[in-house]
Formats: sequence, C-alpha cells, structure tokens
Amino acid sequence: MTEAYIVDAVRTPVGRRGKGLAHVHPLDLAAAPIRAIIERAGIEDTGLYDEVILGCIDQVGPQAMDIARSAWLAAGGSESVPGTTVERQCGSGQQAIHYAAQAVMSGTSDLVIAGGVQSMSAVPLSYSNQAAREFGFEDPFTGSVSWAERYGDQEISQFRGVEMMVEQWGFTRDQLEDFAVTSQQRALAARAAGLFEREIIPVPGAESVTQDEGPREPDLEKIRSLDPILPGGAHTAASASQMSDGAAALLIASPAAVDRFNLTPRARIHHLSARGADPVMMLSAPIPATKYALEKSGLTLEEIDLVEINEAFAAVVLAWLQETGADPEKVNVNGGAIALGHPIGATGARLMTSLLHELERTGGRYGLQTMCEGGGQANVTIIERL
Repeated sequence: MTEAYIVDAVRTPVGRRGKGLAHVHPLDLAAAPIRAIIERAGIEDTGLYDEVILGCIDQVGPQAMDIARSAWLAAGGSESVPGTTVERQCGSGQQAIHYAAQAVMSGTSDLVIAGGVQSMSAVPLSYSNQAAREFGFEDPFTGSVSWAERYGDQEISQFRGVEMMVEQWGFTRDQLEDFAVTSQQRALAARAAGLFEREIIPVPGAESVTQDEGPREPDLEKIRSLDPILPGGAHTAASASQMSDGAAALLIASPAAVDRFNLTPRARIHHLSARGADPVMMLSAPIPATKYALEKSGLTLEEIDLVEINEAFAAVVLAWLQETGADPEKVNVNGGAIALGHPIGATGARLMTSLLHELERTGGRYGLQTMCEGGGQANVTIIERL
C-alpha cells in the first residue's frame, strides 16, 4: 500500500447564514477553493487529475446533480475528470478526504481533489429531510416497519441527542456556555493575529469577505439570557454551532504524482477510520471512534500535538474531553464551530485545512481530527506533518 500525501489545503472564509456569502451560488462557492488548488499545483493539463470528491448534504436545488462534478467544471477543470458527491451528514467533507486518500493508498488514483461545500443560506438545514412530505413521507424514518421494530417512534434529532448527552455526563448550562465563551475568545484571538490568512482564499463576487464572519465578542449576560433550543434543555444558540456558508478543498497525491509533478507534500495521512455508536444519542461517536483510531494507529493522545473536534454542540467536545482525558490546551486551539461556524458539508475539510496550517505554524508532528455525525457516526483522521 502506498502513501497518501496532503499537498495543499485551502478554504473560503466561513460566512454567517444570510450574510456575506449568502448571494454566492453553491457552485461558485465550491469552485473557488478548487480553482485555487489547480492554480497553486501548477499542473497545466487538468485532465491529469483522477477525480474530485466533495462532501455536501441537503443535495437539492443548487446543490443537486452531483455538485462535485459541476463545481470542478465551473472551476475550469477538464471535462474528462469525474466527480463524486459524498453525504455523511456533518462528516461529509472529512469522509471525502478519506475516500480520496483510500483511492491513492490503493494505487487506483494518484491525484485527487477532496473537500466540501455547503450554502446554508441557499438551502436551509435539513431541508432534504422534509422534501418528500408531499409524497407522504414525513421524515426519513416514519413509516419504516423495520426501523420501528428496532427504535420505535422516538424522536431522532441532533437536538434531542445532545440533550441526552448532557443528562448522561451531567453537564450544567454554565459549563456549556463557559466552553462556548472560550471558543469565541480563541477564534477572535486567532483571527486578530492573522492565523487563518494563509488558508483562506477569496471568493469571486464576495471579495469583501476576507475573514470568518462568525466570531464575536462574548456577552455573558446576554448568553445567560437566551432561551434553550429545546424546552428544559441546556443548550442554546450560544453553545451550538452556527449555520454557515463555506467551502474547502485539499489536494491528495501519491508519491508517484509528487515526483511526476514536482509537488511538495505537506503532510502524510497516518491513519483514517470511522466508527458508529447510538444513533438516537447520535453525537457521542467521536469517543469510541477516537479510542479505535488510537488503537489501530499505535499512537497515544500524548503523542498527538493538536486536535480538531467539531463543536457541533459544546457537550460533544466536553464529553469527549472527559472520556479521553485529552489536554484541553491541545484541542480546538483557534476556536471551533461555535465561533467559526459549521457549513456542514464543508466543515470536515475546513477542519483539516486549519489543522494542517496550525501544525505547520507550531511545528507539531501529529494532528487528530474527529467529528460527530448524523446516524451516530464519527470519522477520525490522523495526519503527520512533513
């Protein structure tokens, strides 16, 4: 089995829903980092790429018809190169990277662009879950005899799932909101120090948006006054990820492609895996998935220099920290989705892009990325900076 290298990684700014990137068509949003990757790689014949793989959920309207293929063409890529769009809920962008790396490791591909895109301004969150109501399907589960035999008719939602986590781990609302404040403070400090500038590329038609729109100075009094998302729940909008627009892309290459095209690899995919857990609680899977990844890779958390775990909700990260014993000072050091936003299909690639750049800035060796996903799943990727 050959190695899979990360040669480059870029992303758009993450825009708040309805704000600076809201008018950008999802195709143009995805095409921006793809075009940047093409230009930076300097491979003039784009027909030499093997495939483009993008994560995206709610694949309807402007995000339908295999947006990976369409975005590649919109970016000026060769018509001979195919595209595949991946949907693994919040982990779609990370799974796109996994598929690209696996294609390279297996020897079936040499040069793959992987990433993700989501415009939550264009297509509301979970729209696809209700898109078939006119045909008699209330949601993805109701009406399935087999599903009901196993899980009954209980509510399946991320909001219920995370409140189940709050109850199981005994978190208070104050703990969740204190974590959210830290995320905002870290993101503000990183943005002010220009730490994201190397990874962010401009979006044509939205050149005025040069930085992430999500971070804001936390007002603890206002945070404490917000209503919970669910009646009686502990999470509010302040301790949950922001709905956002954005895209990211990475170039994954084999050693043969590195040599042939005179590329400089920046990191090596050291490990990739995914595991599942309770689909009703839904968001706890990063805990067993991390344990599995460390066992398979032979690494310990002490050897991991930086961790990016998606801040879908504060309780997800707090439970992971408690169960793994990880050092909080290594985790989401520049803030997470609570502050930076969560363009769902793109977030896995955004996290990997930021993880790579921060490893390079700090001189760290190993970085671990994980994120909770609908269906009670979690991806884990470990990269080694070169």
